Amino acid sequence: MKPNKIIICLCVLLSSLSCDQKSLDKKNPNQLTPDSYFSTAAELARAVNSVYAMIQSNSLVAREYFFLHDLRSDDVASGGGQLETPRNQILIGAQNPANPVINEVWNGLYRAILRANTVINNAPRASDANSDLAKRVVGEAKFLRAWCYTELVTMWGGVPIYTKVASSQTETQPRATEAEVYALIEKDLKEAKDALPLTYTGAELGRATKGAANMLLARAYMNLGNYAAAKTELQQLISSNVYKLRAKYSDNFQEEAEWNDESVFEIGYSSVGDVNWIGDGDDPSWGAQERSTRTQEYSPVGWRNLIPSNSLIAEFESTFKGDAKTDPRRAYSFITIGDKYNNGQSTLLDGQVQGNTSTLDGATTKVSWAKYSLMYKEDPGGYKPSGINHRIMRYADALLMMAECENELNNLAAAVTLLNQVRSRPDVQMPPYPTAAYPVSNKDQVFAAIVHERRVELSGEQVRNRDILRWRKNGKIQITPVNGFKPLLPIPQAEIDNNDRIEQSDQNPGY
Repeated sequence: MKPNKIIICLCVLLSSLSCDQKSLDKKNPNQLTPDSYFSTAAELARAVNSVYAMIQSNSLVAREYFFLHDLRSDDVASGGGQLETPRNQILIGAQNPANPVINEVWNGLYRAILRANTVINNAPRASDANSDLAKRVVGEAKFLRAWCYTELVTMWGGVPIYTKVASSQTETQPRATEAEVYALIEKDLKEAKDALPLTYTGAELGRATKGAANMLLARAYMNLGNYAAAKTELQQLISSNVYKLRAKYSDNFQEEAEWNDESVFEIGYSSVGDVNWIGDGDDPSWGAQERSTRTQEYSPVGWRNLIPSNSLIAEFESTFKGDAKTDPRRAYSFITIGDKYNNGQSTLLDGQVQGNTSTLDGATTKVSWAKYSLMYKEDPGGYKPSGINHRIMRYADALLMMAECENELNNLAAAVTLLNQVRSRPDVQMPPYPTAAYPVSNKDQVFAAIVHERRVELSGEQVRNRDILRWRKNGKIQITPVNGFKPLLPIPQAEIDNNDRIEQSDQNPGY
């Protein structure tokens, strides 16, 4: 065929294809898009699950969340040379705006906020937007958004506020003030309280409740020094009669007692799936984000990246120091050489435990975390994540928060009663206040008992960092900064570089 005939044939072919282009320009009716989804409350409920999934991920509660809070507190020390450099930088106060742990938590919180905003923004489109289910789901999304912003404002101060899903790069937001962030948190939680139930059952366990909104709002108010408003929220939680202290302290950190009546809000995990960095393509569970790394990171037979600090160990009452009783919570919280594990069938030997030593009742030994460790019921060996749920808020904390509010409002007797309620847990039964070490005759003495009780009751639960920041901010304690400690974390450099409404001059002091 001659070249000119080939050209003619190609032109005819292209012309015919062009004529048929409209018939080929079809949308896949099975493809879900933001425009085609969110048509019912049931779809909104499935969408809000993605917010929980983000909070459950390694970016947050499965790993970096507990690391960042603990590294910033005085509850922990380095387990040894195995502690990775970015984590050690935070521990010694040498972090910078490019620190990957800090960046991962920041990004994880904003991813969760994006997902929550997607639910909130699209909820009015649902055909049954006025149904109880739709209202509840929006309440959950607002609670989760408020939880994320509480984390952000606590650790970074004022941050960009997003309440709408951005559709272009021109919709970036500048740093808001702390007051503006707290105003959004308060608004979200007040609206969430009205929409959320007191409890759930069955497959719905783990969703945000009215009590969780009460407690989170109380946290926010206490951060601001508004103890009267915090007391109101805590009183609503306490008077709901939903929560109580467990007879066994360790029920708060073990798999068999999940979703118990001391838990106010917890993130669920499962013993199936992976943690997104091991496995292979032939493993159908590879990549499933259903397990937590906490047991591996802190256990004595795991990586043992962080261990209890000597100051925390010494904080517990002990007959070695002359106290009337050794606090049982010390043995429930830590495991040391010679202790039994694996349902009492094994003894922990020095050769099994790598890294640094600690001081316990005057003796040098290796002390590790028992909370959230699988070792109470098995020998996890080398690498093994767990399905133990992570309790974000629990009733004992609420009682101690209420004690602090009562003390600040000059109701000292009520504060001491609440402290003793926590100490009288059946398998703890510590002598009631006043004690020789902790008299409670005036407001300052009661506050000292509160500081002590919160530390030993809630050690290693990502609470101590919040307490120190809150007490320093409100002038309640004077702690001389060590290791270059700075009250606020650096705004990630990537955020400054990519957000055209944040300048280098907006960076937190010291970075």
